Amino acid sequence: MNKKFIVLILDGFGVGYMEDCKEVRPNDVGSNTFLHILENKKELKLQNLEKLGLMNIINKDSLKMKRNSEANYGTSNLTHFGADTFWGHQEIMGSKPVKPKMEPICEKIDEIKRTLLENMYKVEDIVIEGRKLLLVNGAVTIADNIETDLGQAYNVTSALDLITFEEVVEIGKIVRSLVDVSRVIVFGGHNVSRQDLIDAIEIKGDKYIGVNAPKSGVYKKEYSCVHLGYKVNYEEQIPYILGKNNIEVCLIGKVADIVMNPLGKSIPIVDTKEAMEITLNRVKQQSGGFICTNIQETDLSGHEENVEKYASKLEIVDSYLEKIIEELKEEEILLVMADHGNDPTIGHSKHTRERVPLLIYSKGVEGCNVGTRETLSDVSQTIAEYFNVDKPQNGASFLGELKRVGLNN
Repeated sequence: MNKKFIVLILDGFGVGYMEDCKEVRPNDVGSNTFLHILENKKELKLQNLEKLGLMNIINKDSLKMKRNSEANYGTSNLTHFGADTFWGHQEIMGSKPVKPKMEPICEKIDEIKRTLLENMYKVEDIVIEGRKLLLVNGAVTIADNIETDLGQAYNVTSALDLITFEEVVEIGKIVRSLVDVSRVIVFGGHNVSRQDLIDAIEIKGDKYIGVNAPKSGVYKKEYSCVHLGYKVNYEEQIPYILGKNNIEVCLIGKVADIVMNPLGKSIPIVDTKEAMEITLNRVKQQSGGFICTNIQETDLSGHEENVEKYASKLEIVDSYLEKIIEELKEEEILLVMADHGNDPTIGHSKHTRERVPLLIYSKGVEGCNVGTRETLSDVSQTIAEYFNVDKPQNGASFLGELKRVGLNN
């Protein structure tokens, strides 16, 4: 398949809060990640995102950036509940999100312990201020995820000098089979001890207890991670459908951790410059197929409520876009988007439930507005139509709008 479709996901790069925030996430009302960064960084110049139509989406000019009448653009609402990276990506890949439960691990901890003991694991209770988490085989903790919306995910955190990641995944699968929360996140790193995990334990709210992952040190050396989602069938997602049709698939960045890609290549990376460099090289080297990159550090900057850092990551991305565009052949497509918002100015450090941009480039295609899409899954449907393969579970293609203004596909 000698044509390429590239999706670049700027994690946490929203363009305005969704109307349902008033009911479901009132703390997000007023959020607009890009607009508020721009208001705080009036000299910010992202010349390639500008050409792609970023200012058209917020419908105003700034001191350094203007709207572009030749751009192809739109926005998308989120179908998934809340504003979640994992679910945003499952939605992008074509899954129709099923709403899971929100509950603290204390509701399930005894059942998890009993099942692990039945499967011959050594399980210890660690109790702090009346709240309990589990330590399995002296190397793995099972607890609440305390870094996302409380009750949304459980973490299976491991010291990989003491246990193999394959063994940790099997523990995670047992936990996943017993619970109905959105995600069971299985991860770990090397040069981490049992005591490092214990020393990083924190309590949150009135029911939650977890291991502070950055504090534990698991990210520092040879980090491994897999996200086990609630009722996600990867065989109905675009990477698997393309792979099944012998179309090359490469996932780069955080998307490599959270989207199943058994028939393709996955390259986990956090650093923005490295992720963009790898993406550029794949665009040059890959003869055709689907390339999808997630830029995680924009999201991390939002969590830090750090406008300066966020803007600096956008500048790195922007500096590579021109090089990527130069490599594209006729009919090939680049789509820049996001999975949710993460407004660093809104007054809290969590994701924000925002519409996301759709910025589209293909040679000879100009002035196309694909409107406001109802689900991120429209992207995977567009990819499926582009490659003429079976449709994913969810969404509606907008390839027709691009064809009407010049795409000879």
